[in-house]
Amino acid sequence: HFRCSVPGLKRAVLKWVPVLSWLPQYSIRENAVGDIVSGLSVGIMHLPQGMAYALLASLTPVFGLYTSLFPVMIYFIFGTSRHISIGTFAVVSIMVGSVTEKFGPDSNFVVGGNGTNGTAVVDIDARDAYRVQISCALTAVVGVLQILFGLVRFGFVVTYLSEPLVRGYTTAVAVQVLLSQLKYVVGVHTTRFTGPLSQVYTLIDLCSLLPKTNIATLVISIVALFVLILVKELNTYYRKKLPMSIPIELIVVRFYFLHLSRVNANKFLSSLRSPPPRLKAPRVPDGNLFILVFPDAFAIVIVAYAISISISKTMALKHGYKVDSNQELVALGLSNVFGAFFQCYVVTASLSRSLVQESAGGKTQVAGVVSSIIVLITILKIGSLFAELPKAILATIVFVNLKGMFKQFNDIPLLWKSNKMDLMIWSVTWVATILLNLDIGLAVAVVFSMLTVIFRIQLPRYSILGHVPGTELYVDMDAYEEVRRVTIFRSSATICYTNAEMYLEALQEKSGINIIEQLTEKKKLENKLKRQQEKEKKKAKKAAKKLQVQPCMQRTFVESKHNRYESMSHELMNEFPPCLSPTENQVDVNSEQNPSVKKKGKKHQTVLVSPTEVGPVYGGFDGQVNSAYQMDPEVSDACPADDDNSARENGGVKTEERHRTHSVILDLSTTSFVDTVTAKTLNNV
Repeated sequence: HFRCSVPGLKRAVLKWVPVLSWLPQYSIRENAVGDIVSGLSVGIMHLPQGMAYALLASLTPVFGLYTSLFPVMIYFIFGTSRHISIGTFAVVSIMVGSVTEKFGPDSNFVVGGNGTNGTAVVDIDARDAYRVQISCALTAVVGVLQILFGLVRFGFVVTYLSEPLVRGYTTAVAVQVLLSQLKYVVGVHTTRFTGPLSQVYTLIDLCSLLPKTNIATLVISIVALFVLILVKELNTYYRKKLPMSIPIELIVVRFYFLHLSRVNANKFLSSLRSPPPRLKAPRVPDGNLFILVFPDAFAIVIVAYAISISISKTMALKHGYKVDSNQELVALGLSNVFGAFFQCYVVTASLSRSLVQESAGGKTQVAGVVSSIIVLITILKIGSLFAELPKAILATIVFVNLKGMFKQFNDIPLLWKSNKMDLMIWSVTWVATILLNLDIGLAVAVVFSMLTVIFRIQLPRYSILGHVPGTELYVDMDAYEEVRRVTIFRSSATICYTNAEMYLEALQEKSGINIIEQLTEKKKLENKLKRQQEKEKKKAKKAAKKLQVQPCMQRTFVESKHNRYESMSHELMNEFPPCLSPTENQVDVNSEQNPSVKKKGKKHQTVLVSPTEVGPVYGGFDGQVNSAYQMDPEVSDACPADDDNSARENGGVKTEERHRTHSVILDLSTTSFVDTVTAKTLNNV
């Protein structure tokens, strides 16, 4: 594996730098037009979304534009997905915002005034600068962790985040985004809350401030929201006929600058002021903040990767190519580490932009390069237009782009009909994330999801399958009564050390066969037969000493001995329980014609094999006898399929039939692996 060779080096380079494998073979005739058109569409979407999502991260809009530029170029080189759009995303933005607000609250930057009487003044510039340092440090730590996880092939961890968990979590995050942006729509200033139940406190505070709603801000927000929803629906309906989607978000922002600037000058609208976007020299993140943000980075690593890889695999499955999950981790990590030097925050794939990139004809990540060029031109040439942006317009843009997440509430009725356990995971994830905040909510969701797996393994559904006459179906006997006497036992979960003992108990309960009781009774009968044989042998020895054995007399004696032995065996046979009669399968270890029988010194043994028994009951017999596969009519008659009230006469005593089982089949189709405890349990059965 570690041997150095030129072909091996080439494979390693192509694996870690995927762009070298497909860019030299890029077909301009087939792919260029689609990539350029989709790149233009996605680039236009990057502008309003980047600025709006930066507001969720508690940063100024310019840093959203930076995040839409530099990491996209890195993913173009190292990514393996051809259709996803890397950049800002609402879920990750709100998670970054929770960290920046936690370590950079307004209370740390109060200059002058009195906070108790509402005259305190917050140094906005110092606060925003410190929050940028926190976001850069957080992005660097997230990137390093993603690279390390990718190198140790830790991409499989996302498999422990089930689809109901991810969808419930993103839906809860969408609700948090909605609550955080409502204050801009109604034009009020709410108090910032952090920690568990912060969303509840925010909602209560917002409701108490509704009488102070800014009517002008509310009307403009409603009109903008209506226009955005209408045009986006038209884009969806006519996506096959339009050469590119209508950039309605950019049009709404532009319309504000042309016609509503006077309203804003009169301070009817709250605006977000920031320096004009311009390219800055790279700067090393503050290493002193790494330890501070390290605990919060883990949740962001998992969520950002889960969103990206799920979108990537969906697109890859649709277009027939493969995505390397570990390389995706490395690509995201390098994008974040590189972006941290240019004041970007954590990136992941955006579902809305990825769908536009794919539907507009994008074939490769060249579309991402085109979108980056659009963002770069915007920053260099028309960046001054975005120096002052209305928060209400940005909030409506965020609302409209969350439509897909709010549609996930439709999962509730679907999961109710299909799988209530998945519905429980979805619901617990949603409630925990809303009440306990993003990081604790994710931890609770993962733990609960794992517990459901453990409980489903520990508490499986056991059933006895029976054959439905006239069909080839084997169904649960609880649903069908008229089944044959072949018992098929099935567990709904795999058998392992945690539930092997319960499996054995359920087998005995469901089949009605008490293994311990039957083996004990069988052992008693065998001992009784053995004592009778020894008694007959002693009588024979005494008789042999007394008689002068002549050839004819000896033959007569042997015949009479044989008759007495068969008479004794016939009497004992009636005392055996159903299906354990030794008559048909009696093996005498004294028989010289049985080469598979071993003798231990001078002791003689008789092994009784039941019709459903595989192997010996006791030691001393190594023969492989399996009469369960022999459809002997005499054996079948030993267990007649009478009703439960049928009885037979045994030695003058009327006993009720124990069970109606002829053979037992263990259905192990759900068992994915077998450990030593399972092997011992099956051996005991």
